This record gives sequence, structure tokens and C-alpha cells, in this order.
Amino acid sequence: MKILLCPLSDGGYLYPALAAGRELRRRGHHVSVLGRSTAAPFVAEAGFPFARAEDFGGRRAFSATWWGKTGTAQYRATLRAARDTGADLLVTSVLCTGALLAAEELDIPVVVIGLAVHLWDYRTGGGDEPHLGRTRRSRTLDCRDIYAATRDESALAGRAPRWKDDPLLGDALLLRGDPALEYPGAELPERVRHVGPLAWEPTPGPGEAEAVGDHVARCGKPVVYVHLGRFFGGNSLWPRLNEIFTGGRFQAVVEQGRSTDPRPAPDADILLVRKPWMGPLVDLAGMVLANGTSAPVLGALLRGRPLALSPNGSEQPLLTGACVRAGVAVRVPPTPSADPSAPLERAWHDDGLRSRARALGGRLAAPGGAARAADVVERVAQASATPKEDHEYAISRPR
Repeated sequence: MKILLCPLSDGGYLYPALAAGRELRRRGHHVSVLGRSTAAPFVAEAGFPFARAEDFGGRRAFSATWWGKTGTAQYRATLRAARDTGADLLVTSVLCTGALLAAEELDIPVVVIGLAVHLWDYRTGGGDEPHLGRTRRSRTLDCRDIYAATRDESALAGRAPRWKDDPLLGDALLLRGDPALEYPGAELPERVRHVGPLAWEPTPGPGEAEAVGDHVARCGKPVVYVHLGRFFGGNSLWPRLNEIFTGGRFQAVVEQGRSTDPRPAPDADILLVRKPWMGPLVDLAGMVLANGTSAPVLGALLRGRPLALSPNGSEQPLLTGACVRAGVAVRVPPTPSADPSAPLERAWHDDGLRSRARALGGRLAAPGGAARAADVVERVAQASATPKEDHEYAISRPR
């Protein structure tokens, strides 16, 4: 089977797709990747053939920053790349409406790799779930509106949708978290499956991790790894970080991530880094402070580290609520306090929090996640099998 991975090219979306792709390749499938040119070195390290989205008219089409605005360009780039590679199946990311529509146009199946928690409406239950941010219903309706608008722009409006009940899930959606992170008593949609973190990341260059280790050893204070996500118009964590890590008992290694305006104070015990990997940095730390995006949350839990979370938009409030509910995280208040390091101090010494993080991390780290993902992909392909002559027509017919 020929499989085209067409995830968003940001690491938090790209790396899980590469993890699933490596298992699919091990099973004998031909796997290639479509993405922005920035993804090329990581795809090369994972060992896959690579197609530049820019060469197919998708310059911004696979950027998480632009996901809601470039669906039509993503649709066209995926369509062209899938025809070019003769793809039998697509594997994409949650929020990739263009890839979903390309699969529909080509009449081939598509598997969606999701986040650590389900973003949208449950099949049943969850009606009394507290919301730190937007409701599931609001998020679901907005995403369906974006899908519908992209469908209109892609000249597919006259066709019956392939997935009438819920087009956002594709033929299957793979969640990278654990059932403990979903709301108690709620039931996931039928096509949603938990497969675990799908952990993969690039290898640090020679001496990179050691240099960071030497820096924190010279400071000597306990280490907190900080991973910043987008602000979404909310509060920047930088004022809080400078309060917590200036003259206090902790030091921080801060991954700038998708934060575009780093502001470490000159006298703060903060090392600002920008790395395409986080595992060795989490290993140096006793806990992880983040906005609540999937990559650092899963990275912390896989290593048994408790979390302190300060959410803004997107999945951040939803995942923060899930982690607090599961007892593996504390929420950091967005406003300054008389003792700014108090939430971290309490979390650091909370043995129950640390024990629960280790237990949940142990479940997430159990082997077989990539195999479960590959099993789902193969079952979807088998269930959606298209006669060869029809498939050849689908991938070659003119647009």
C-alpha cells in the first residue's frame, strides 16, 4: 500500500505522523511525506521520501499558525502530491480540512492523528463538563464551518459529503492520550481510538544536550522545563516566568516553542533555547511548566514529570482541565501573586501528584502505540478498499 503522510509540519503534529509512518514502513508499506520545506531535515532523519508543499502550491498550507486560512491551498497541494505518489491512503493531522477533502476527491481513505484529548463533541455524555475556555459544542461548530467553507472553495459543494455524521474525523481519528484524560462517563465517537503518544523526535546534535546539562549544573538550582505555546491573544507567560525564576529556588530551561516574543529578565535564572527535541531537557527537570499543548504535556508524562499549566487558547484549556482532573497537574494562576513560585513549590513537593504522573506516564509509555496506530490504518484501508481500476481513475482524472 502507498501511504502519503500529510500532517501539519510543526513538530507537535509532524513527529507523531513520522512515528506511525515508521511502523507502517516496517510492515512493508511504501510511505512518503508531504510538508513544508522546514520539515525536510526531520523527514530525512526518519528515512522517508519527501515532497515539498511549496512545489505543489502549498507554501503555508501545512502550518499550524495558518490552519484555518489555507484549507483550499492544502487541498490542492495534497491532491497533487497524492496523485504524484499514487497514494492509496492519507495520514494527516487534526484540523487539516484540506487533506480530508483531497481524500474525498480522490476516493481514498484518510486517517487523522489527533491530540492528547478529543477536541470536539462526545457521542454521549460530558454535558456537565466544566470548561476553562470554549465549549466543545462551540469548537465543533466552528471547525465544521471552516470545513464547509473549504469544501465550497474547493468546488466540492455539489457532492454528497463522504462522512455525513462527522466529517472532521476522517475514516478514523487517533488520540495520543489516555482514556483517563477524557471526561468521566463521556463516550467518544465511534471512529475515534486511543493509540498513545506516538513518540518520536529528532536526535540532538553532538554536544547539544550536554551543553544544556553543563549550564544547569553550574547554576545548581532545581530545574523546571518550560515549553511555551501560542498566546492566542491571551496572557504571555513571560512576566510570570521572570517573577518565578528571579532570585528564587528554581531555574528554568525555556523552550521558546511557538512564542514569538521572548522576554527573559537579565538577572533571571532562565536559559532560553530553541530545539526541535525536548526529551533530554525534560530528563534534566523535576517538573514541566507549559501552556497546555499536547507535545509538552505528553513529553512530561512519558517521563513521569508532574505539570504546572497556564492555558490560553486552542486545546490548552481543555487539556489543562483534563490533566488537573486526572491529578497530574496544577493550574498556574494567570495573575501575579505575593509569592510567585508558590504553585510550583507546592507541586514540586506533592508526592501524590508526582506518583499519579508516573502512573499515567507508565501507561502512555507502554509499548505498542505505533502498532495500534498502524493496525487502525490497515483496517481502514481494508474496509475502504477500492477496486484497482476505480482507484487508478480516481488518482489520474483531471481537475
